[in-house]
Amino acid sequence: MMSSPVPSPQERILHAALTLLETGGIDAVSTRAVSVAANVQPPTIYRHYGDMRGLLDAVASAGFHTYLRANASRARRADPVQELREGWHLHVDFGLKHPHLYALMYAAPESGTLSPAAREGFAALHALIERIAATGRLTTGVERAAAMVHRAGLGYTLGQLSDPIPDPSVSDAMLDAVLSVILTPEPADATPPGPSAAAHAVALAAVLKAEPSPFSEAERYLLTEWLRRLM
Repeated sequence: MMSSPVPSPQERILHAALTLLETGGIDAVSTRAVSVAANVQPPTIYRHYGDMRGLLDAVASAGFHTYLRANASRARRADPVQELREGWHLHVDFGLKHPHLYALMYAAPESGTLSPAAREGFAALHALIERIAATGRLTTGVERAAAMVHRAGLGYTLGQLSDPIPDPSVSDAMLDAVLSVILTPEPADATPPGPSAAAHAVALAAVLKAEPSPFSEAERYLLTEWLRRLM
């Protein structure tokens, strides 16, 4: 029987840091604690990760890749709005199950920017919003819609983590509020009114961005600018 490969020092360091974070929070991830848990000397940590910030970024990415794999494993829905709803709940559930990791990914006031892991998540959200735009249901630009969903989900999840008596019912209410702003109303009967001019403009802009067109670069820029004025 073949034995399992022995983890490298780099892998042991990453695993040790992630375990310390999940069980004790960010303050538990110190150079000494990681070196003891990984059975390495402190200089080994810096040789592989540069500094503790580099290690923490790697921890966030490693943990978040688990979330991204779970998200990617879901069946792709014909209705991207339903897929967005499912993704919202997956995001919130991930944050509540991994509070310290989530806080590391999204609540980093010392840098003022998203971690690399969080940027990967936002890119996936942006792609999903572009799919919604292509259906003609988006009432605002893709960038604005993605930012609204992202910030609402982030604010709700961080709020739940800090609330001693969290209210899970707020999740659906907040999502519905955001969707009511960025989406056209769902059809109420078999002959619904067509999408608004803004929704058509958003959809066409999304298609132009994703597919080849016969326009020159200057023409594409001009058409995009005209579409933006309708959004």
